[in-house]
Amino acid sequence: MPTSPLPRSHSHRVREMRPLSAALVVGALLFGVSCRLAPRAEPDVMLRVMTYNIASGHGDLDRTAATIMAAAPDLVALQEVDVRWDTRSQFVDQATALAARLHMDVRFAPIYQLPGATAGALPREFGVALLSRFPIVRWVNHPLTRLSTQQANAAPTPMPGFLEATVSVQGVEIRIFNTHTDYRPDPSVRVRQVAEMLATIGEVAIPTLLFGDLNAPPDAMELQPLLAALHDVWPAAGGPGLTYPAIAPIKRIDYVLTTNQFRVIRASVPDTDASDHRPVVVDLVVSRARM
Repeated sequence: MPTSPLPRSHSHRVREMRPLSAALVVGALLFGVSCRLAPRAEPDVMLRVMTYNIASGHGDLDRTAATIMAAAPDLVALQEVDVRWDTRSQFVDQATALAARLHMDVRFAPIYQLPGATAGALPREFGVALLSRFPIVRWVNHPLTRLSTQQANAAPTPMPGFLEATVSVQGVEIRIFNTHTDYRPDPSVRVRQVAEMLATIGEVAIPTLLFGDLNAPPDAMELQPLLAALHDVWPAAGGPGLTYPAIAPIKRIDYVLTTNQFRVIRASVPDTDASDHRPVVVDLVVSRARM
């Protein structure tokens, strides 16, 4: 049976709808293209960091490595690192040995450099180091006023050992400093060291971290300019955060300080006596929106 033709009015409506349907299709395609072309917000960067005065391995570098490995940090700032220094560390290059065991990049900044233990041997060195799971793109060993422990009647003198490095973390460059300040009860050398560190750090245009054994509590007069310029990440609700001595700590002298591009997720002091200090471990978020 032949199909009856559509009424004229109905046929007219069909013809009018065809251009509208095509426009909707084109619009949908253009919307999809624009969504694909629109830049996506980059995710924030997660980072676990550690500062640790290892006391030259405390006689057992394996325990030092195990303590670091258990925390699984991305960045580790080490103080009191021996490099072929003495019998107490079997003349091992501790910076290189720890980097190899932990599969991390390393930079070592000596404070002291003395002649080798035997004729023709490489120099004996002692200082600070940085271990990183991310590429270290730049680094320098800055001077800092110190009272030498290797000379009798030493006077305050500029010496190396204030490590600065730039690390590339998921496309974000992070500036890192590692320090070990004077341990004596008289704060006068630390006062000078804090002023010099702040002058070296200068303007903090990119995310910046400072790690270190500062040998003074948070309320110490000499630390106040540093704590005003950078944020002490230890949370008020996190307990006292004591790090020294490791067996039964009574002092908080080990620090992680940040600029305001960082947000603190958690902070802890692992219970370990692999050194005479306990380490500080902090989970951070680097906010791209704040850069």
